[in-house]
Amino acid sequence: MVNSNARARRWIARSPLGRVLALTVSALLLSVCASLVAPGAAQPAAALGNGLALTPQMGFNDWNAYGCNVSESLIKSTALAMHDNGMQAAGYTYVNIDDCWMTHTRDSSGRLVPDPAKFPDGIKGTADYVHSLGLKLGIYEDAGTATCAGYPGSLGHETTDAATFASWGVDYLKYDNCNNNGVPGQSRYTAMRDALAATGRPILYSLCNWGQENVWTWGAGVGNSWRTTGDINASYSSMLSIFHSNVGLASYAGPGHWNDPDMLEVGNGSLTATEARTEFSLWSEMAAPLIAGTNIASASSTTLSIYTNSRVIAVDQDSLGKQGTLVSSGGGLDVMAKPLSNGDVSVALFNETGSTATISTTAAAIGKTGASGYNLTDLWSGATSTTSGAISASVPAHGTVMYRVAGGTTGGGTGTTGALHAVGAGKCLEVPNSSTTAGTQVDIRDCAGTPNQTWTRTSGGQLAVYSGSSQMCLDAYNNQTTAGTKVEVWSCNGQANQQWSVNSNGTVTGTQSGLCLDVTGASTANGALAELWTCNGGSNQQWTLG
Repeated sequence: MVNSNARARRWIARSPLGRVLALTVSALLLSVCASLVAPGAAQPAAALGNGLALTPQMGFNDWNAYGCNVSESLIKSTALAMHDNGMQAAGYTYVNIDDCWMTHTRDSSGRLVPDPAKFPDGIKGTADYVHSLGLKLGIYEDAGTATCAGYPGSLGHETTDAATFASWGVDYLKYDNCNNNGVPGQSRYTAMRDALAATGRPILYSLCNWGQENVWTWGAGVGNSWRTTGDINASYSSMLSIFHSNVGLASYAGPGHWNDPDMLEVGNGSLTATEARTEFSLWSEMAAPLIAGTNIASASSTTLSIYTNSRVIAVDQDSLGKQGTLVSSGGGLDVMAKPLSNGDVSVALFNETGSTATISTTAAAIGKTGASGYNLTDLWSGATSTTSGAISASVPAHGTVMYRVAGGTTGGGTGTTGALHAVGAGKCLEVPNSSTTAGTQVDIRDCAGTPNQTWTRTSGGQLAVYSGSSQMCLDAYNNQTTAGTKVEVWSCNGQANQQWSVNSNGTVTGTQSGLCLDVTGASTANGALAELWTCNGGSNQQWTLG
């Protein structure tokens, strides 16, 4: 069970009141950090480039199961269990210490001090033991004046603390966000990035700023992963909420930089075995870090079978590094697709509702074409089957069925014809009222399979509707390249404002503008207009063609 008192302290520390109480020291810290604050709005950054987390990191963290009750003996026994029970062989590498590992004061040289009662051999001794098993050690600190549980934070001490971690043999830093005194997150997290780099030791850098300040827009240049939400807890409702927040951010993830929907609760709390398999399925489909947060040494055979399912892990760890996207979503029935490096596609059929339901999609909808039959592997049961294109399963309440789909080609290439599905709204892009008037702005409406909702990707990169003398092309109004430009139909002319990229991350971008095809205001209503907008990872910018 999670230590509820420690959890409460964490949330109190994150409150506005906590910041107010800390203002007595903030003036000095602000003056130190002011030079690090980047002017203007944050822009998407290039990958960090430290060579780590080329696939999402896998490991263990003690917080969810133990709270502040961390110790050297716990970390060593967990590492040994992972070494012996198949988790290490399955890819789990990091054994991570969370909050409460240190004393409440630094030493006379300003260095952090491991609590000698909890870590009699120090962090260095603990790391040496973990390394002897072929595993790696992670540690926790905070980008504020104090950690969430009230221990010394690293704000203003980044260089010293990074050097200390490196000297101890630390391989991973989880960097939290409590008691931050209102200093912008990007500057605080960048300061520790630079300090870690200066040590010369490869240390995976996990940003834990709870999804604040649109971290996904700048996190790739700062850390190897970034939390996209607040803390998870061991309940279905918490897992579902976090899934909804994280699933639309696929365009920001990739090798070396991942969206992090928080640690896994498999084996904890009120999660049933079905719900635990769902969490593991969805996290893997979303290319999320797989950080186990349960009592590993006493985990049940069911819990271990979930954590060590090699077929599902392979989806998460696929080298192509694509986060899965929603193909369809409506009535609590979700279909996700994730392209894989060998040309297969992983499909997750997720039933959010409280009753068993049949969930269906097609090979074309998930980006598969060019075959009369496709091979399906059920990633939980291992059963195999074939289909001519329909992909369907009876899915229990709160359950997920995962398939790996092989055969044909992947990726909605030239010649693909079908509906252009607006994933967030569960509707289709159309020419209103089947108009053939040039300049008609396109919108979304319930999918009907009609000619005004049928689009073809041409060899010239156009998206054409209708045929023959009536054919028209999707067009950015008047060659404009600014956010808010209306998207219309116009006579096909081959110009740059009629050229579109249908991307594997689910976006459709204008070749001329680089902007995303967007449902205005994230509306899900019939008649909602389409426009160009800055790509932001929102579900209203997710599309599938086919």
